[in-house]
Amino acid sequence: MLQRAARAGRIMRYLGIQLAFFLRQSQTKRNLLALGQLLAVVGVLVLVFTVLFHALMEMEGQEHSWFTGLYWTLTTMTTLGFGDITFKSDLGRLFSTVVLLSGNVFLLILLPFAFIRFLYAPWLEAQLKLRAPRALPEGAKGHVVFCAWDAVTQGLSRKLGEVGVPYVVVVPDPVVAVQMMSDGVRVVTGELDAKATYEAVHAADARAVVANLGDAQNTNVTLTVREVSAEVPILATVEQMESQDLLLLAGATHAMPLKQRLGQQLASRISLRSGELHVIGRFRDVQMAELPALGTPLVGRTLRELGLRQRTGVNVVGVWERGRLVPARGDEPLTAASVPVLVGSEAQFEALQAEVPVGEPSPTTVLIIGGGTVGRAAARALVERGATVHLVEHESAAASRCEGVAHAVVVGEAADRTVLERAGLVEASAVIVTTNDDAMNVYLSIYVRRLRPDVRLVSRITHERNHEAILRAGADFVLSYASLGKEMMFSVLQGRELVLLGEGIDLHALPVPRALLGQSLAQSDIGAQTGLNVIAIQRGEEIEANPAPKTVLNPGDVLLVIGSPAQRSALSERYPDRKGH
Repeated sequence: MLQRAARAGRIMRYLGIQLAFFLRQSQTKRNLLALGQLLAVVGVLVLVFTVLFHALMEMEGQEHSWFTGLYWTLTTMTTLGFGDITFKSDLGRLFSTVVLLSGNVFLLILLPFAFIRFLYAPWLEAQLKLRAPRALPEGAKGHVVFCAWDAVTQGLSRKLGEVGVPYVVVVPDPVVAVQMMSDGVRVVTGELDAKATYEAVHAADARAVVANLGDAQNTNVTLTVREVSAEVPILATVEQMESQDLLLLAGATHAMPLKQRLGQQLASRISLRSGELHVIGRFRDVQMAELPALGTPLVGRTLRELGLRQRTGVNVVGVWERGRLVPARGDEPLTAASVPVLVGSEAQFEALQAEVPVGEPSPTTVLIIGGGTVGRAAARALVERGATVHLVEHESAAASRCEGVAHAVVVGEAADRTVLERAGLVEASAVIVTTNDDAMNVYLSIYVRRLRPDVRLVSRITHERNHEAILRAGADFVLSYASLGKEMMFSVLQGRELVLLGEGIDLHALPVPRALLGQSLAQSDIGAQTGLNVIAIQRGEEIEANPAPKTVLNPGDVLLVIGSPAQRSALSERYPDRKGH
């Protein structure tokens, strides 16, 4: 009995909380008022029909009680119509028809709709809102707070999960928060400009706060977070370069102009001189670089013939072929489109540069399609390096902003062959596609590749899911806004320099699985089993770059590998005892 009473008490308390929350909402009062007005109209209508019933019955010489009149009105309006009380005159039957039709409209259509719209649906919504978490558990720390759930933070959350760092998303709308929570996203509902929200998510104890909204909202978020903590790192995205200084002044630790950096990264994949090394990242003393084979003695020769590792110490860990990083095979000759990815120290790269000297600068024309923020950033970066840049933009207003950025600006549709020819497609050595429409980028990549099969084609995408499509369209190098954003933020959170290999290929730091301890690198056969390429081994504070196959894997070693998320997952599935690092 006591247990039943306690359970009943909990149920009543739960219902009381829900009812109180429901009635506290300002919209609830308006809804109840509207529902009450409709019920009042129905009540008046029933009363009028009851009075008219008595009047018409007296005209026919019939007498009934007032309750009988109410009974007849309700049974007729609800279409039950038992038939025990009827009119004999045409006027009475006409009145019965009016009552019947009125009942259909008010009781069978309007009243159910109003009940659902003004009472039942808001009640369900209030229940959903009540389910949304308002705070993190006490003691939560070391997490990352996201201010929006977009393509960048979705990708970043997966990378944080790989290294065991939790996250939480602040969602202003409780209903949306519940929906995200049902999808497995960790959320807390609260206003983004309220100090109490960041106290609820323990921002002071967080690893970082990511402000990934618009520039004005990010400034507001930054100032609000600084009310809670003066120390927590704040990573703020920047839409306009003019806002970068404002965000830093507001208290942001890092102001990240992702679109400008995306344009610069796309431009950096264009080689203006043969034999020019392009460093794509550093991990302490280990450097990674790309060396386009075009115009160098590498073309037509195999890696075994070149013997770069024996002569310079540099290791070729992969080769970009039409946007795909393929394993370095010693017996396959390099083509003019090949871009080897190299790992080594600064001294080793200097030795390589002596073997493959940088050619003299030559006039190079680069065609950029799209004059938005990304396109203009790419144009500025190329002009600084000495390239001649032509730009195509279909909107006159956007084209006017490109004046002075590129050497020539052509207004028109890039899908028009004559526009591309006027912009210099025929003489261009490279084309960069920078529109923010993935479907258009795929279309233009196919078109450009058909018109110029030999040109180097670099493209931007917005969504990672379109990566394979644009590679099939003919792009030589692809990079998405989401990939750049997540890699930039992850490198800051990890306290290392940005390493950006390309779309779908990441640098991972993985502890050695227990099953492989004591084995040599060759015996572990990690590359053959998973496709991952081991570029270095971290032992405490020391880094051993390009480890030899006979290197023994010891406890505490961390493997620095490059590969896709699928390849990393393959390692996790094969060695489930391995913990994230």
